[in-house]
Amino acid sequence: MARPEPGPLLLDAEAGARPPSPRGAAARRALLAHPALLMAGIVLASLNMRAALASVSPLVGEISAGFGLSSTASSLVTSVPVLFLGLGALVAPPLARRLGTEPVLFGALLLLGAGILVRVLPSVYALYGGGVLVGTAIALLNVLMPGLIKRDFPDRAASMTSVYTGAMIAGATVVAAASVPLEKAFGGSWQASLAFWSLLAVVAAVAWLPQVLIVRGRTGWTGWTGREGRGAASAGPAPDTARRSVWRSALAWQVTLFMGLQSLWSYVLIAWMPTIFTDQGMSRSTAGVVFAFNNLIQVAGAFLVPLMAGRMRSQRPLVALVTSLVAAGYVGLMVAPVSGAWLWAAVLGVGQGGAVGLALTLIVLRSGDAVTAARLSGMAQTVGYLLAAAGPLAAGAVHEATGGWTVPIALVLCVCVAALVTGLFAARDRKV
Repeated sequence: MARPEPGPLLLDAEAGARPPSPRGAAARRALLAHPALLMAGIVLASLNMRAALASVSPLVGEISAGFGLSSTASSLVTSVPVLFLGLGALVAPPLARRLGTEPVLFGALLLLGAGILVRVLPSVYALYGGGVLVGTAIALLNVLMPGLIKRDFPDRAASMTSVYTGAMIAGATVVAAASVPLEKAFGGSWQASLAFWSLLAVVAAVAWLPQVLIVRGRTGWTGWTGREGRGAASAGPAPDTARRSVWRSALAWQVTLFMGLQSLWSYVLIAWMPTIFTDQGMSRSTAGVVFAFNNLIQVAGAFLVPLMAGRMRSQRPLVALVTSLVAAGYVGLMVAPVSGAWLWAAVLGVGQGGAVGLALTLIVLRSGDAVTAARLSGMAQTVGYLLAAAGPLAAGAVHEATGGWTVPIALVLCVCVAALVTGLFAARDRKV
Protein backbone atom coordinates (compact mmCIF):
# COMPACT_ATOMS: atom_id res chain seq x y z
CA MET A 1 0.00 0.00 0.00
CA ALA A 2 1.31 3.43 -0.93
CA ARG A 3 2.45 5.60 1.93
CA PRO A 4 -0.07 8.42 2.52
CA GLU A 5 1.19 11.89 1.75
CA PRO A 6 1.51 14.09 4.86
CA GLY A 7 -0.76 17.12 5.06
CA PRO A 8 0.46 20.71 5.05
CA LEU A 9 -0.09 21.06 8.80
CA LEU A 10 2.63 18.49 9.55
CA LEU A 11 6.08 19.91 10.20
CA ASP A 12 9.11 18.59 8.40
CA ALA A 13 10.44 15.94 10.74
CA GLU A 14 13.57 15.40 8.63
CA ALA A 15 14.52 19.02 9.24
CA GLY A 16 14.45 18.42 12.97
CA ALA A 17 11.08 19.94 13.69
CA ARG A 18 8.74 18.20 16.09
CA PRO A 19 5.48 17.06 14.46
CA PRO A 20 2.26 18.00 16.22
CA SER A 21 0.29 15.40 18.13
CA PRO A 22 -2.39 13.54 16.16
CA ARG A 23 -5.02 15.12 18.42
CA GLY A 24 -3.69 18.61 17.69
CA ALA A 25 -3.59 18.01 13.92
CA ALA A 26 -7.14 16.65 13.98
CA ALA A 27 -8.29 19.72 15.92
CA ARG A 28 -6.74 22.02 13.32
CA ARG A 29 -8.39 20.13 10.48
CA ALA A 30 -11.74 20.22 12.29
CA LEU A 31 -11.39 23.99 12.69
CA LEU A 32 -10.64 24.43 8.99
CA ALA A 33 -13.62 22.19 8.17
CA HIS A 34 -16.10 24.24 10.16
CA PRO A 35 -19.25 24.71 8.06
CA ALA A 36 -19.14 28.46 8.63
CA LEU A 37 -15.80 28.64 6.79
CA LEU A 38 -17.14 26.55 3.92
CA MET A 39 -20.24 28.75 3.73
CA ALA A 40 -18.09 31.89 3.74
CA GLY A 41 -15.98 30.47 0.93
CA ILE A 42 -19.03 29.59 -1.16
CA VAL A 43 -20.67 32.98 -0.66
CA LEU A 44 -17.51 35.00 -1.39
CA ALA A 45 -16.71 32.90 -4.46
CA SER A 46 -20.30 33.36 -5.66
CA LEU A 47 -20.04 37.14 -5.30
CA ASN A 48 -17.36 37.01 -8.00
CA MET A 49 -19.30 34.90 -10.50
CA ARG A 50 -20.87 37.88 -12.28
CA ALA A 51 -19.11 40.89 -10.79
CA ALA A 52 -16.34 41.11 -13.39
CA LEU A 53 -18.97 41.05 -16.16
CA ALA A 54 -21.40 43.50 -14.54
CA SER A 55 -18.63 46.03 -13.93
CA VAL A 56 -18.14 46.53 -17.68
CA SER A 57 -21.69 47.29 -18.80
CA PRO A 58 -22.09 50.77 -17.21
CA LEU A 59 -18.68 51.77 -18.60
CA VAL A 60 -18.92 50.29 -22.10
CA GLY A 61 -19.36 53.75 -23.65
CA GLU A 62 -16.11 55.02 -22.13
CA ILE A 63 -14.27 51.82 -23.04
CA SER A 64 -15.50 52.06 -26.64
CA ALA A 65 -14.54 55.72 -26.87
CA GLY A 66 -11.12 55.04 -25.42
CA PHE A 67 -10.30 52.41 -28.02
CA GLY A 68 -12.48 53.74 -30.87
CA LEU A 69 -14.62 50.59 -31.04
CA SER A 70 -17.76 50.09 -33.13
CA SER A 71 -20.96 48.70 -31.60
CA THR A 72 -20.10 45.21 -32.78
CA ALA A 73 -16.54 45.43 -31.45
CA SER A 74 -17.88 46.84 -28.17
CA SER A 75 -20.16 43.84 -27.78
CA LEU A 76 -17.08 41.61 -27.90
CA VAL A 77 -15.98 43.12 -24.58
CA THR A 78 -18.88 41.20 -23.06
CA SER A 79 -19.14 38.35 -25.56
CA VAL A 80 -15.51 37.19 -25.27
CA PRO A 81 -15.77 36.39 -21.54
CA VAL A 82 -19.13 34.68 -22.09
CA LEU A 83 -17.65 32.62 -24.93
CA PHE A 84 -14.93 31.41 -22.58
CA LEU A 85 -17.54 30.64 -19.94
CA GLY A 86 -18.44 27.88 -22.38
CA LEU A 87 -14.95 26.88 -23.49
CA GLY A 88 -13.58 27.02 -19.94
CA ALA A 89 -16.37 24.73 -18.78
CA LEU A 90 -14.82 21.95 -20.88
CA VAL A 91 -11.69 21.82 -18.73
CA ALA A 92 -13.38 22.14 -15.32
CA PRO A 93 -14.40 18.47 -14.78
CA PRO A 94 -11.01 16.93 -15.74
CA LEU A 95 -9.18 19.54 -13.67
CA ALA A 96 -11.36 18.78 -10.67
CA ARG A 97 -10.81 15.03 -11.08
CA ARG A 98 -7.05 15.50 -11.25
CA LEU A 99 -6.50 18.23 -8.65
CA GLY A 100 -9.65 18.24 -6.53
CA THR A 101 -12.57 20.67 -6.55
CA GLU A 102 -11.30 22.96 -3.80
CA PRO A 103 -7.83 23.67 -5.27
CA VAL A 104 -9.35 24.35 -8.69
CA LEU A 105 -11.82 26.83 -7.20
CA PHE A 106 -8.98 28.54 -5.34
CA GLY A 107 -6.92 28.78 -8.53
CA ALA A 108 -9.92 30.09 -10.44
CA LEU A 109 -10.30 33.00 -8.03
CA LEU A 110 -6.63 33.91 -8.43
CA LEU A 111 -6.96 33.67 -12.22
CA LEU A 112 -10.02 35.91 -12.07
CA GLY A 113 -8.16 38.59 -10.16
CA ALA A 114 -5.30 38.44 -12.67
CA GLY A 115 -7.70 38.62 -15.63
CA ILE A 116 -9.40 41.73 -14.26
CA LEU A 117 -6.03 43.47 -13.99
CA VAL A 118 -4.90 42.39 -17.47
CA ARG A 119 -8.13 43.78 -18.91
CA VAL A 120 -7.28 47.35 -17.93
CA LEU A 121 -3.84 47.45 -19.54
CA PRO A 122 -3.54 50.11 -22.29
CA SER A 123 -4.08 47.75 -25.23
CA VAL A 124 -7.18 46.51 -26.99
CA TYR A 125 -5.53 43.08 -27.12
CA ALA A 126 -5.19 43.13 -23.34
CA LEU A 127 -8.84 44.18 -23.08
CA TYR A 128 -9.95 41.07 -24.93
CA GLY A 129 -7.19 38.84 -23.52
CA GLY A 130 -8.17 39.77 -19.99
CA GLY A 131 -11.72 38.86 -20.94
CA VAL A 132 -10.48 35.39 -21.92
CA LEU A 133 -8.94 34.93 -18.46
CA VAL A 134 -12.00 36.32 -16.70
CA GLY A 135 -14.36 34.05 -18.65
CA THR A 136 -12.24 30.95 -18.06
CA ALA A 137 -12.00 31.63 -14.33
CA ILE A 138 -15.74 32.20 -13.94
CA ALA A 139 -16.40 29.04 -15.97
CA LEU A 140 -14.49 26.97 -13.43
CA LEU A 141 -16.52 28.51 -10.61
CA ASN A 142 -19.80 28.04 -12.48
CA VAL A 143 -19.26 24.38 -13.33
CA LEU A 144 -17.84 23.13 -10.04
CA MET A 145 -20.20 24.86 -7.61
CA PRO A 146 -23.31 22.68 -8.31
CA GLY A 147 -21.30 19.48 -7.85
CA LEU A 148 -19.73 20.81 -4.65
CA ILE A 149 -23.19 21.63 -3.27
CA LYS A 150 -24.62 18.26 -4.32
CA ARG A 151 -21.69 16.56 -2.55
CA ASP A 152 -21.49 18.56 0.68
CA PHE A 153 -25.18 19.49 1.07
CA PRO A 154 -27.04 16.51 -0.41
CA ASP A 155 -30.16 17.10 1.72
CA ARG A 156 -30.18 20.88 1.29
CA ALA A 157 -29.14 21.21 -2.33
CA ALA A 158 -32.02 23.48 -3.40
CA SER A 159 -31.67 25.85 -0.45
CA MET A 160 -27.89 26.06 -0.87
CA THR A 161 -28.37 26.75 -4.57
CA SER A 162 -30.58 29.68 -3.60
CA VAL A 163 -27.84 30.98 -1.30
CA TYR A 164 -25.10 30.90 -3.89
CA THR A 165 -27.20 32.21 -6.77
CA GLY A 166 -28.45 35.01 -4.52
CA ALA A 167 -24.88 35.89 -3.60
CA MET A 168 -23.83 35.74 -7.25
CA ILE A 169 -26.47 38.27 -8.25
CA ALA A 170 -25.90 40.43 -5.17
CA GLY A 171 -22.27 40.77 -6.24
CA ALA A 172 -23.35 41.89 -9.70
CA THR A 173 -25.76 44.40 -8.14
CA VAL A 174 -23.14 46.07 -5.97
CA VAL A 175 -20.62 46.19 -8.79
CA ALA A 176 -23.09 47.60 -11.31
CA ALA A 177 -24.18 50.33 -8.89
CA ALA A 178 -20.64 51.27 -7.90
CA SER A 179 -18.84 51.21 -11.27
CA VAL A 180 -19.71 54.76 -12.41
CA PRO A 181 -19.24 56.35 -8.93
CA LEU A 182 -15.87 54.59 -8.67
CA GLU A 183 -14.90 55.92 -12.08
CA LYS A 184 -15.67 59.46 -10.90
CA ALA A 185 -13.87 58.89 -7.59
CA PHE A 186 -10.77 57.77 -9.48
CA GLY A 187 -10.74 60.96 -11.58
CA GLY A 188 -12.67 59.61 -14.58
CA SER A 189 -10.53 56.46 -14.93
CA TRP A 190 -12.63 53.52 -16.08
CA GLN A 191 -9.47 51.41 -15.82
CA ALA A 192 -9.18 52.03 -12.08
CA SER A 193 -12.89 51.34 -11.62
CA LEU A 194 -12.60 47.93 -13.30
CA ALA A 195 -9.32 47.05 -11.58
CA PHE A 196 -10.78 47.73 -8.14
CA TRP A 197 -12.86 44.57 -8.31
CA SER A 198 -9.79 42.34 -8.44
CA LEU A 199 -9.70 42.87 -4.66
CA LEU A 200 -12.99 41.01 -4.34
CA ALA A 201 -11.46 37.98 -6.05
CA VAL A 202 -8.41 38.10 -3.77
CA VAL A 203 -10.57 38.23 -0.64
CA ALA A 204 -12.57 35.22 -1.88
CA ALA A 205 -9.35 33.29 -2.61
CA VAL A 206 -8.13 33.89 0.93
CA ALA A 207 -11.46 32.70 2.32
CA TRP A 208 -11.22 29.56 0.18
CA LEU A 209 -7.70 28.69 1.30
CA PRO A 210 -8.82 26.65 4.35
CA GLN A 211 -10.71 24.28 2.05
CA VAL A 212 -7.52 23.75 0.02
CA LEU A 213 -5.62 22.93 3.21
CA ILE A 214 -8.26 20.37 4.12
CA VAL A 215 -7.90 18.58 0.78
CA ARG A 216 -4.11 18.56 1.06
CA GLY A 217 -4.23 17.26 4.62
CA ARG A 218 -6.97 14.63 4.29
CA THR A 219 -5.24 11.42 5.38
CA GLY A 220 -8.05 9.26 6.64
CA TRP A 221 -9.92 12.25 8.09
CA THR A 222 -13.72 12.27 8.20
CA GLY A 223 -15.04 15.79 7.72
CA TRP A 224 -18.14 17.45 9.08
CA THR A 225 -20.25 16.02 6.28
CA GLY A 226 -19.59 12.54 7.62
CA ARG A 227 -17.82 11.31 4.48
CA GLU A 228 -14.16 10.45 4.56
CA GLY A 229 -11.88 12.70 2.61
CA ARG A 230 -14.00 15.57 1.32
CA GLY A 231 -13.10 16.08 -2.29
CA ALA A 232 -13.17 12.41 -3.12
CA ALA A 233 -16.25 13.00 -5.18
CA SER A 234 -14.21 14.98 -7.62
CA ALA A 235 -11.38 12.48 -7.85
CA GLY A 236 -13.00 10.28 -10.44
CA PRO A 237 -16.23 8.84 -11.69
CA ALA A 238 -18.23 6.43 -9.61
CA PRO A 239 -18.07 2.85 -10.90
CA ASP A 240 -21.78 2.71 -11.76
CA THR A 241 -21.67 5.95 -13.74
CA ALA A 242 -18.35 5.49 -15.50
CA ARG A 243 -19.91 4.01 -18.64
CA ARG A 244 -22.80 6.47 -18.95
CA SER A 245 -22.59 9.75 -20.81
CA VAL A 246 -24.84 12.71 -20.09
CA TRP A 247 -24.26 13.86 -23.68
CA ARG A 248 -26.52 11.01 -24.86
CA SER A 249 -29.40 11.95 -22.56
CA ALA A 250 -32.37 13.87 -24.00
CA LEU A 251 -33.15 15.24 -20.55
CA ALA A 252 -29.60 16.52 -20.19
CA TRP A 253 -29.93 18.36 -23.49
CA GLN A 254 -33.21 19.91 -22.35
CA VAL A 255 -31.58 21.17 -19.15
CA THR A 256 -28.63 22.41 -21.20
CA LEU A 257 -30.76 24.34 -23.69
CA PHE A 258 -32.79 25.98 -20.94
CA MET A 259 -29.54 27.03 -19.26
CA GLY A 260 -28.20 28.45 -22.52
CA LEU A 261 -31.33 30.31 -23.59
CA GLN A 262 -31.88 31.97 -20.22
CA SER A 263 -28.19 32.90 -20.15
CA LEU A 264 -28.53 34.42 -23.62
CA TRP A 265 -31.31 36.81 -22.64
CA SER A 266 -29.47 37.73 -19.42
CA TYR A 267 -26.16 38.52 -21.09
CA VAL A 268 -27.88 40.66 -23.71
CA LEU A 269 -29.15 42.78 -20.83
CA ILE A 270 -25.80 42.75 -19.03
CA ALA A 271 -24.15 44.03 -22.20
CA TRP A 272 -26.76 46.46 -23.49
CA MET A 273 -29.39 47.49 -20.92
CA PRO A 274 -27.69 50.80 -19.94
CA THR A 275 -27.07 51.57 -23.62
CA ILE A 276 -30.74 50.93 -24.49
CA PHE A 277 -31.67 53.58 -21.93
CA THR A 278 -28.99 56.12 -22.86
CA ASP A 279 -29.86 55.80 -26.55
CA GLN A 280 -33.34 57.03 -25.58
CA GLY A 281 -32.01 60.08 -23.76
CA MET A 282 -31.51 58.81 -20.20
CA SER A 283 -28.37 60.04 -18.44
CA ARG A 284 -25.51 57.59 -18.02
CA SER A 285 -25.63 57.78 -14.22
CA THR A 286 -29.38 57.12 -14.12
CA ALA A 287 -29.02 54.24 -16.56
CA GLY A 288 -26.36 52.72 -14.31
CA VAL A 289 -28.64 53.02 -11.27
CA VAL A 290 -31.57 51.40 -13.12
CA PHE A 291 -29.24 48.60 -14.24
CA ALA A 292 -28.10 48.12 -10.64
CA PHE A 293 -31.73 48.06 -9.52
CA ASN A 294 -32.41 45.34 -12.08
CA ASN A 295 -29.59 43.28 -10.58
CA LEU A 296 -30.82 43.94 -7.05
CA ILE A 297 -34.31 42.66 -7.86
CA GLN A 298 -32.75 39.54 -9.35
CA VAL A 299 -31.64 38.53 -5.87
CA ALA A 300 -35.26 37.94 -4.86
CA GLY A 301 -35.95 35.67 -7.82
CA ALA A 302 -32.64 33.83 -7.48
CA PHE A 303 -33.26 33.16 -3.80
CA LEU A 304 -36.96 32.28 -3.83
CA VAL A 305 -37.35 30.25 -7.03
CA PRO A 306 -34.82 27.51 -6.11
CA LEU A 307 -36.51 27.13 -2.71
CA MET A 308 -39.87 26.72 -4.44
CA ALA A 309 -38.37 24.35 -7.02
CA GLY A 310 -37.00 22.08 -4.31
CA ARG A 311 -40.52 21.58 -2.95
CA MET A 312 -42.02 20.59 -6.30
CA ARG A 313 -41.88 17.29 -8.14
CA SER A 314 -42.25 19.15 -11.44
CA GLN A 315 -41.00 22.71 -11.90
CA ARG A 316 -43.10 23.48 -14.99
CA PRO A 317 -45.15 26.29 -13.35
CA LEU A 318 -41.89 28.04 -12.45
CA VAL A 319 -40.60 27.74 -16.01
CA ALA A 320 -43.77 29.38 -17.31
CA LEU A 321 -43.56 32.12 -14.66
CA VAL A 322 -39.97 33.20 -15.21
CA THR A 323 -40.09 33.10 -19.00
CA SER A 324 -43.32 35.13 -19.03
CA LEU A 325 -41.82 37.77 -16.77
CA VAL A 326 -38.71 38.11 -18.94
CA ALA A 327 -40.78 38.34 -22.11
CA ALA A 328 -43.03 41.02 -20.55
CA GLY A 329 -39.99 43.04 -19.48
CA TYR A 330 -38.45 42.91 -22.95
CA VAL A 331 -41.74 44.04 -24.49
CA GLY A 332 -41.66 46.98 -22.11
CA LEU A 333 -38.14 47.89 -23.24
CA MET A 334 -39.41 47.86 -26.80
CA VAL A 335 -42.49 50.07 -26.37
CA ALA A 336 -41.61 52.45 -23.49
CA PRO A 337 -37.98 52.05 -22.47
CA VAL A 338 -37.51 55.30 -20.51
CA SER A 339 -40.94 56.09 -19.07
CA GLY A 340 -41.32 52.55 -17.72
CA ALA A 341 -37.64 51.89 -17.04
CA TRP A 342 -37.99 51.11 -13.33
CA LEU A 343 -40.99 48.82 -13.88
CA TRP A 344 -39.31 46.89 -16.69
CA ALA A 345 -36.11 46.61 -14.65
CA ALA A 346 -38.11 45.09 -11.78
CA VAL A 347 -40.10 42.66 -13.94
CA LEU A 348 -36.98 41.56 -15.79
CA GLY A 349 -35.08 41.27 -12.53
CA VAL A 350 -37.50 38.82 -10.96
CA GLY A 351 -37.63 36.81 -14.17
CA GLN A 352 -33.87 36.83 -14.77
CA GLY A 353 -32.95 35.92 -11.21
CA GLY A 354 -35.61 33.25 -11.04
CA ALA A 355 -34.51 31.78 -14.37
CA VAL A 356 -30.84 31.47 -13.49
CA GLY A 357 -31.72 30.06 -10.07
CA LEU A 358 -34.10 27.58 -11.66
CA ALA A 359 -31.59 26.55 -14.34
CA LEU A 360 -28.92 25.83 -11.74
CA THR A 361 -31.40 24.04 -9.49
CA LEU A 362 -32.54 21.83 -12.38
CA ILE A 363 -28.93 20.67 -12.78
CA VAL A 364 -28.98 19.48 -9.18
CA LEU A 365 -32.53 18.11 -9.12
CA ARG A 366 -32.21 16.20 -12.39
CA SER A 367 -28.97 14.52 -11.16
CA GLY A 368 -28.96 11.38 -9.06
CA ASP A 369 -25.55 11.91 -7.46
CA ALA A 370 -22.65 14.36 -7.19
CA VAL A 371 -20.75 12.84 -10.11
CA THR A 372 -23.72 13.19 -12.45
CA ALA A 373 -24.31 16.73 -11.17
CA ALA A 374 -20.73 17.68 -12.01
CA ARG A 375 -20.98 16.14 -15.49
CA LEU A 376 -24.37 17.69 -16.22
CA SER A 377 -23.11 21.05 -14.94
CA GLY A 378 -20.13 20.83 -17.26
CA MET A 379 -22.31 19.96 -20.23
CA ALA A 380 -25.01 22.55 -19.50
CA GLN A 381 -22.57 25.36 -18.95
CA THR A 382 -20.27 24.45 -21.85
CA VAL A 383 -23.04 24.39 -24.45
CA GLY A 384 -25.17 26.93 -22.64
CA TYR A 385 -22.58 29.67 -22.45
CA LEU A 386 -21.32 29.05 -25.97
CA LEU A 387 -24.91 29.68 -27.03
CA ALA A 388 -25.22 32.68 -24.71
CA ALA A 389 -22.02 34.24 -26.06
CA ALA A 390 -23.79 34.85 -29.36
CA GLY A 391 -26.41 37.02 -27.64
CA PRO A 392 -24.52 40.28 -26.95
CA LEU A 393 -22.61 40.03 -30.23
CA ALA A 394 -25.73 39.40 -32.33
CA ALA A 395 -27.69 42.12 -30.53
CA GLY A 396 -24.90 44.63 -31.14
CA ALA A 397 -24.57 43.69 -34.79
CA VAL A 398 -28.34 43.87 -35.43
CA HIS A 399 -28.53 47.18 -33.58
CA GLU A 400 -25.72 48.59 -35.71
CA ALA A 401 -27.40 47.34 -38.90
CA THR A 402 -30.91 48.59 -38.07
CA GLY A 403 -30.06 51.69 -36.06
CA GLY A 404 -32.46 50.78 -33.26
CA TRP A 405 -33.34 48.22 -30.60
CA THR A 406 -36.72 46.99 -31.86
CA VAL A 407 -35.40 44.16 -34.02
CA PRO A 408 -32.82 42.92 -31.46
CA ILE A 409 -35.49 42.83 -28.75
CA ALA A 410 -37.93 41.02 -31.06
CA LEU A 411 -35.29 38.34 -31.60
CA VAL A 412 -34.83 37.94 -27.84
CA LEU A 413 -38.58 37.42 -27.52
CA CYS A 414 -38.17 34.45 -29.88
CA VAL A 415 -35.51 33.16 -27.49
CA CYS A 416 -38.04 33.41 -24.64
CA VAL A 417 -40.46 31.19 -26.56
CA ALA A 418 -37.74 28.59 -27.19
CA ALA A 419 -36.73 28.70 -23.50
CA LEU A 420 -40.33 28.08 -22.47
CA VAL A 421 -40.60 24.97 -24.66
CA THR A 422 -37.28 23.43 -23.61
CA GLY A 423 -37.81 24.40 -19.98
CA LEU A 424 -41.15 22.60 -19.81
CA PHE A 425 -39.39 19.39 -20.89
CA ALA A 426 -36.44 19.94 -18.52
CA ALA A 427 -38.75 20.53 -15.54
CA ARG A 428 -40.31 17.04 -15.65
CA ASP A 429 -39.74 14.81 -12.61
CA ARG A 430 -36.97 12.72 -14.16
CA LYS A 431 -33.31 11.90 -13.48
CA VAL A 432 -30.42 11.99 -15.92
